[in-house]
Amino acid sequence: MLLASTATAGGIVCHDEYQVVNGQEIHTPYCADGYIAKVARKSGWKVTDKQIRQNPNLKEEVCRHIGGDIRVREDCDYGYGDGDGSP
Repeated sequence: MLLASTATAGGIVCHDEYQVVNGQEIHTPYCADGYIAKVARKSGWKVTDKQIRQNPNLKEEVCRHIGGDIRVREDCDYGYGDGDGSP
């Protein structure tokens, strides 16, 4: 099975919301934020990974809208609602 991974300029390799370290996947906030941005873009949002990482208010807004998506539910489940518009 081939896994698609993305590498950042700093050498961090992410596979969805998991950072690849010595061949093992570890859930990290850095990669989770990148994955939230990726799912948000697929939902029509024009956001970058960097914007989600550096702007907690933007992350909160995006999570309020897409947090119900099973792909990001766990990563958005930090007081941002469940994606149905409720707090």
